[in-house]
Amino acid sequence: MTASHPERDESPTHSAEPPRADRFDGQLDTTAQLMNRITSQLGSQLSLVSLNGTRRPAPPPLVLAAHGSRDPRALSTVRTLVERVREQRPHLTVRLGHIDVSDPPLSGTLASLDGAQRSGAVLVPLLLGRGHHVRRDLPRAAAAAPGPPVRVAAPLGPHPLLVETLHDRLVEAGWPAGMSDAARRASAVVLASAGSRLVESAADTRRTALLLAERLGVPVVPAYASGAAPTVPAALRALAARGRHRVAVASHFTAPGRLASRCAEAGPWIRAEPLGDHPAMVRLVLHRYDQALATPEPAPERTLTPA
Repeated sequence: MTASHPERDESPTHSAEPPRADRFDGQLDTTAQLMNRITSQLGSQLSLVSLNGTRRPAPPPLVLAAHGSRDPRALSTVRTLVERVREQRPHLTVRLGHIDVSDPPLSGTLASLDGAQRSGAVLVPLLLGRGHHVRRDLPRAAAAAPGPPVRVAAPLGPHPLLVETLHDRLVEAGWPAGMSDAARRASAVVLASAGSRLVESAADTRRTALLLAERLGVPVVPAYASGAAPTVPAALRALAARGRHRVAVASHFTAPGRLASRCAEAGPWIRAEPLGDHPAMVRLVLHRYDQALATPEPAPERTLTPA
């Protein structure tokens, strides 16, 4: 019985109210998700079978290298991202290792792969630019891993899929879909990053800021938690001096943590969440994996034997 038309519900001569489509939205969504998952898994299984019916070799494993954090939210976020990657490629072995602080350590993850799995493994950094870890620590970890050589993929940024994630996180936090010219002149974004002393890292962050500025139509200023200038508060003051008082803070961090929280706390207006397990991040991880596999490995150095 509906409250809006009780007389129609009680009348024996009135036909029953037809079911509304919105009553089944949740059921349809669930069914669609189930069918998509079945299709993805079936396609993954068929991709392992060649045209003559023989089984193809399994693809090289994907090892995700996260920074690590004492914040429990960081590990939870990264694990969820790993699961999203596995859902997209069910046939692919996906493992997680940490560079610092958190378990499992990256060295242990690489060592845990058995001989068949370890062949041609690809290490994808869950890092956003060419900082110290990407330039030095990860190549050393790959070189120290037992067995066949491990490929090291490019960091996640800069890339349009990363910018797509940053944009969506800002919108989720309240960034307006449309702005008047006056509001646009008063608005800006601070791209809050961890920071590094390496010039390559700063260049990557500036490139990401430029791509995000093109997407939003307002200035985007890179700022850092440590290791580089300006800091987030300094960037906010500089923008205010230029008449930009509506400033959002975009979180250029893969997962929550102490530095990400410190940067967000300085924000006077919109404060976006870290990148996390956004669908574009899942696609970006797999893109870096595929990109690394498509790049020819350098030829091994020849050692001259004395005559």
